[in-house]
Amino acid sequence: MSAQAQNPVAPPVFEIPRPVEEFGQDGGKFYRCYDALAEEIDEDIVKGLKEQLDGMLIFAGLFAGVNSAFLALTLPLLSADTADDISALLAQNNAILIQVLTGRNDTIPTAAPLPSAGFSPSRDIFAINALFSLSLAFAIISSFLAVLGRQWLVYYRKRSGGGPEKQRWEQLKRFLGAERWQLEPILDDVLPSLLQIGLIIFCVSLILYLRHLSPAISVIVGMPMYIGLAFFIGSAFFTVWDKFCPFQSPLSHVLIWSARTIPPVLRAIIELEWLWDVLFFLTHRQQFSIHGQAEESSLKQWLRVLIHGRAEESSKSLQVIALHRAIRTSDDPETLLHATANIFAITDVSQMEHLWRSLH
Repeated sequence: MSAQAQNPVAPPVFEIPRPVEEFGQDGGKFYRCYDALAEEIDEDIVKGLKEQLDGMLIFAGLFAGVNSAFLALTLPLLSADTADDISALLAQNNAILIQVLTGRNDTIPTAAPLPSAGFSPSRDIFAINALFSLSLAFAIISSFLAVLGRQWLVYYRKRSGGGPEKQRWEQLKRFLGAERWQLEPILDDVLPSLLQIGLIIFCVSLILYLRHLSPAISVIVGMPMYIGLAFFIGSAFFTVWDKFCPFQSPLSHVLIWSARTIPPVLRAIIELEWLWDVLFFLTHRQQFSIHGQAEESSLKQWLRVLIHGRAEESSKSLQVIALHRAIRTSDDPETLLHATANIFAITDVSQMEHLWRSLH
């Protein structure tokens, strides 16, 4: 029996390749590894974007249908009601008939203006229809761009003839072109943001329409919408504090970009230790005289967190968390053996105590 068979958990043996005189002249080994890696990267990008675009198309279709239903109710309010004109004409006709039957010679103004002649929609009705129409426009534009984005992805993954050598470099050029023209941020951030803006506008117009019908109903329906909007904005701010926060959205990406582009003057002001100490002394003289020294201002701490974000886990903490996940979730003997062997490499007492407590 061979040594490999006796030790099933032995690590694989790798050969150190010899340097080549010309790039790629290693028997195609590098190109095989590169082609597999490039295919994996492209497949991951295209698959994620396609799933998002498909979800956008489904939601945009349903959203446009609901929006159109409300527009069917509110658009007639922009024009005069023909029933009012008919009622006015019938009233004039009845007056003429009564005059004929009674033999009276009163003058009846037959050329009186109809109600529709001086009709003008109210500002609330005009604003409601404008917002509903704008929301529907955002839904249609986002649907069109989603379909266009799928066509872009088809072209990005399209293979041409000419052998693997030509396909390899052509696909690399397409990848560089997609990065140069920001294909992924456009499909991943811009398109969903259009649909989200349309949804927010629809909620505002719905609340205005319900307030036009019944203020009490608008308050009842508006409360959960306000709560949802507050959660959406708050979750976006969480990503500024912790860049690995899972609540990622186009708004969070804009906030992260804004936090990174804070003027250097503001950063310098926040880092001025003496300025904050003076402010703290002027506002907390009594505590300063009792304790003998001023603690760091909480406002300064929050501003630092806002600019620098949450402190990331150290490499040692990540190693302990990885060991914990492997031991608690894996049932593979090889994984458990390697995890147990790496426990002895933890030299920090606090990290070892944390691992011990988490395993119990």
